[in-house]
Amino acid sequence: MKKGGEIVMTLVIMAAGMGNRYGGLKQIDPLGPNGEFIIDYSIYDAVMAGCDRVVFIIKEENYDIFRETVGKRVESRIKVEYAFQRMDDLPTGTPPDGRVKPWGTTQAVLACRDIVKDSFMVINADDFYGREAFA
Repeated sequence: MKKGGEIVMTLVIMAAGMGNRYGGLKQIDPLGPNGEFIIDYSIYDAVMAGCDRVVFIIKEENYDIFRETVGKRVESRIKVEYAFQRMDDLPTGTPPDGRVKPWGTTQAVLACRDIVKDSFMVINADDFYGREAFA
């Protein structure tokens, strides 16, 4: 889609990880000198490269804490939306009974299929890619 004749570019950030090995939600664990998250650096680089919108793929139960800690920090610089990675939003026959862990990258991207209709790029919330990745 176009906005005012320009292509809309969306940054999709996969942030639904459960953090079992880490011991918490590392995607909202501050690491910068002023309490920045890795996500803050990636969003800054994406905005500088021309991204118009960010869609966070998160677990629905983490919405409030994620919006308070990340969403509100960036919504003055970029349009923010949320998609929920849910176990009941899968093709028929999946997941096997008893599975509680998300299916990873493919399921995460599938979670935003009704929100993202434009050009987009996908990153993990807990990885740093550098400015060149968004060029």
